[in-house]
Amino acid sequence: MTPPPPLFPDEPTLPASPSGQGSARTALSKASARVLMPNRHPLELRASDLESLLPPGHRARLVWGYVEQQNLEGLYAGIKVVEGGVGGAAIAPEILYALWLYATLEGVGSARALARLTQAHDAYRWICGGVQVNDHPLADFRSHPGDALDDLLTDHVASLMAAGVVKLKAVAQDGMRVRASAGAASFRREEKLKACLDAAREQVSRLKAQVDADPVGESARQQAAQRRAAEEREARIEAALARLPELAAIKKGQGKDPQEARASTTDADATVMKRGDGGFRPAFNFQYASDTESQVILGVEVVTAGTDQGQMSPMVEQVSERCGQAPENWLVDGGYPGHGQLDAVAEKTTVYAPVPKTKDPTVDVHHPKAKDSLPVAKWWERMGSDEAKALYRDRASTAECVNALARNRGLNRLLIRGLKRVRGVALLFALAHNLMRAATLAPELVGIGTGTSAIPQMVG
Repeated sequence: MTPPPPLFPDEPTLPASPSGQGSARTALSKASARVLMPNRHPLELRASDLESLLPPGHRARLVWGYVEQQNLEGLYAGIKVVEGGVGGAAIAPEILYALWLYATLEGVGSARALARLTQAHDAYRWICGGVQVNDHPLADFRSHPGDALDDLLTDHVASLMAAGVVKLKAVAQDGMRVRASAGAASFRREEKLKACLDAAREQVSRLKAQVDADPVGESARQQAAQRRAAEEREARIEAALARLPELAAIKKGQGKDPQEARASTTDADATVMKRGDGGFRPAFNFQYASDTESQVILGVEVVTAGTDQGQMSPMVEQVSERCGQAPENWLVDGGYPGHGQLDAVAEKTTVYAPVPKTKDPTVDVHHPKAKDSLPVAKWWERMGSDEAKALYRDRASTAECVNALARNRGLNRLLIRGLKRVRGVALLFALAHNLMRAATLAPELVGIGTGTSAIPQMVG
C-alpha cells in the first residue's frame, strides 16, 4: 500500500516498512537536519535597574549597609568642590570606601582591576549606582587618607565595645611579612646609589633645559611627563640614601659589615626580610593585635624591621589609646618579650609569652634570675603555671587565624610603594575583617535589614 503524501511539504517522507508495520522512522543525517544554533553576536537591549541585579542577601549590600552608617567627615575633608563653586562634582567617599571594602573581601588589590570591575561586574556596578569611577580616584583614596581610615577603625571598635562584643579580656599580637612591590634587583649599596643619584640629577637638568628651549613645541607635554618621572626617580634615590644609615646600624647589630647595607631605588621603605620559606625578599612587617574572644582587630601597624622585637610596647599603647583602656592580658610569641618591653608594659597589661629554652635540663627555666626586674621575674614564674599555659593557647587560634584570613583575601604581595600607603592597605584589611566579624557578632551595627541594604540574612 502506498503511504499518503505528507501534510507539510518539508516533512520527511516515511518510507514503507518492509514488515508492514510502518512505525519506525529512519534516522536523518546531521547534514540534512534543520536546527536552531545559538548566535551570541547580536546586541540586545534589556530594561533593568541596578537594584534588581543583586539578591537581598548579597555581600555588596552588607558592605553598603555598613558604610552608609559610618561618620565619613574625615574623608569628606579632602573634597574641595563645593555647592555653587566651579569644577565637576567629586565622587562620594561612600562609593570609594565601599568599593575598596568589597574589593578587599573579594581579594582584589589593584586599582585598575577594581576600575574594570565597576564596568563589568554587577556587584561593583551596584555599589557605584551609575557613577563612573576610574582607577585614579580609587588609587588616591587608598593612598592618602591614612588618618581618616584609622579614625574609622577607632569608631568601629568603639561601637563593638559598646555592643559588648569586644571585652578586652585578652589581646593577641602577631606579625606577618608581606612581599613588597620593590624588586630584589632594585637594592643598591651607597656607592652605586650616589652614582645613580648623579645620573638622575643630570637627566633632570637636561630635560629642564629641553623644556625651557622649546616650551610650546609639539613634544612639550611628553617632555614634561619625562621630567616629572625623572624628578620622582631622583626623589626615590635620595630617600634610599637617607635610609642607608638605619640599614647600616641594623647590619652592625647583626654582626655584619655596615658597608654591605643596601636600599631600594624604587621603594626606600622596603626591607629585605627572611620569609617563611627561608628565602630573603623585600617585604613589610604587618602587625595586627586582635581581641581573642571576638577576633576583632584592635591595633594596626606596619614597620620596616624584619623582627618583632620592640613592637609590643607601641602596640599596647595604640590599643590602649584606641579603646580607652588597656587589655587585661597580652599574648605574643617568643619574638616579642624583650626585658625592656616587659618593663614598659608592666603597669598596663599582663604579658603571656613563651620563655626561652635552655640546653641544660637541670636548670628551671621558670626560675627568675638575680638581675631580673620585678616584671621580668613575674613573667618567668607566671609562664610556669598551668593557668598561663591554658590562656596562651588562645594566641595561635586568634592571631594566626586573623593573619590567615588576610592571606586568603590577597594580602600576599603589595602593589603600591611607600610606608604610608602600605599602612593604608593594612587598615583596609583590618576594616574589612572587622566588618565581617560585626556581621556575625553584632549584625545591627552593619545595617542588616535596614535602609538601602535590605538584608534579611547575611550571605557569603
